[in-house]
Amino acid sequence: MSRTPDTNGFKRSLSRLDLTMIGFGSIFGSGWLFAAAHVSAIAGPASLLSWVIAGGAVLLLGLVYCELGAALPHAGGVVRYPEWSHGPVCGFLMGLVTTVAYSSLIAIEIVAARQYAGAWIPGLTRDAAGDPTLAGWLLQFAVLAVLFAINRAGIGAFALVNTIVTLFKFCVPAMVAVVLLAHMHAANFTAHGFAPGGASGVEAAISTGGIIFAYLGLTPIVAVAAEVRDPQRAIPFALLCSVLLSMLVYVLLQAAFLGSVPQALLARGWAGIDSALALPFRDLAMMLGAGWLATLVVCDAMASPTGTGNVYLGATPRVVFAWARGGTFPRLFARVDARSGVPVPALWLCFALSVFWTLPFPSWQALIGVVSSALMMSYALAPTAAAALRRTAPGLPRPFRLRGFTVIAPLSFAVASLIVFWTGWPVLRWLLGFQLLAGLAVALRRGRQAWRESGWLFGWIAGLLILSFTGSFGGRGWIAHPLDDAAVVTLSLICFAVAQRRGRPDPFRTSGED
Repeated sequence: MSRTPDTNGFKRSLSRLDLTMIGFGSIFGSGWLFAAAHVSAIAGPASLLSWVIAGGAVLLLGLVYCELGAALPHAGGVVRYPEWSHGPVCGFLMGLVTTVAYSSLIAIEIVAARQYAGAWIPGLTRDAAGDPTLAGWLLQFAVLAVLFAINRAGIGAFALVNTIVTLFKFCVPAMVAVVLLAHMHAANFTAHGFAPGGASGVEAAISTGGIIFAYLGLTPIVAVAAEVRDPQRAIPFALLCSVLLSMLVYVLLQAAFLGSVPQALLARGWAGIDSALALPFRDLAMMLGAGWLATLVVCDAMASPTGTGNVYLGATPRVVFAWARGGTFPRLFARVDARSGVPVPALWLCFALSVFWTLPFPSWQALIGVVSSALMMSYALAPTAAAALRRTAPGLPRPFRLRGFTVIAPLSFAVASLIVFWTGWPVLRWLLGFQLLAGLAVALRRGRQAWRESGWLFGWIAGLLILSFTGSFGGRGWIAHPLDDAAVVTLSLICFAVAQRRGRPDPFRTSGED
């Protein structure tokens, strides 16, 4: 069996370098600016382990995406893969959760840029919670309008701007790490214990501290796959390079932060350190007398999140386009402008959503758990899709065939499930509950075949809800840690095994396709 790549009006103009810059640019946004302080307050020096564990988890998922992306280089792949493998209900849920997560992530990044800009421009932020003034909100709107214009001009203009911004985004954090590492206090790593929050602190830092949020930038690479020259080679290269390079920089930055915090601020331990350093790396640079570095941090703090917002404003319309192509979203959004190669109706929708998310948004930290969990759920279905397609489409050409797939695929699904679980009951009770109800509503309309194809997904979501309610991460605590983690892994492996066998027998026939 073969699946010939189609462009649907998109223009194949992205090079391997362009794609790598999109990956690194989407990963490296506001996460490095705030997460180091937040995760230090949760896990202390053991936050270094949190970065490594999360990076390894994303790398496992990246390997799975390498196989899918090289074999099926289509626009909005994050939606199309589960749709092809398990039918329209999975496609609908992934379209819904990914569109909401991506569009709100754009807002998060622009808000983060505005918060840092307040260090130079007074009157943008109203209070300590980070709420914008009218002038601050208007500035956010103006930035979003500029990003809209860049993306409306076409993929070439988008890629050029992104490459320039991403190079700057890499240089400044690297310089920050070097300077702060030269002011290390070795005692910081042991004075209050290496892991004051224990294993649960290391785990919570991944989901709620901003770590997994900081890493999640793989799917924009897959979203623009229809516009890549030589996608079979470029996609795996960009995916792996983006994750490995980001992991290196993040670990160095976390070590630099932990070691350079003045010992006077640690008199009561790491708890509350994020409150003491509202703009962490800028504040540390000022304390060290490196005003020039503080200036660079503020410059990068405005450019870095804005650049990531630009990447996601480019990727989200491709996701909406794919959602509409699958037949579970209005067909209007599957239109691509012949001249620019841009899905213009989808771009307008994503722009409107990103503006909407800025209206009630209080601070960078407020939506991190929600968005991280939603994004990880969209990532989690890649292993199940890849496993099912190996059974139902064995003849599909796979230029990148993942070795050790039988271990890596279920392991990556289990790790993704754990990261969702670690977000905690206060977030998951409505996030998972909403998805369960929405999915069931679509399945009832689709009939018996939909239940066969997606029943495992409902079992997975419902199981996570129950374990979150009874577990130790914001739940009742009836299942103690780490037994709740073990239960999540067991649930995941069972659901993965069922999903692998319940793939649709005609994987590339979808009701919404022409």
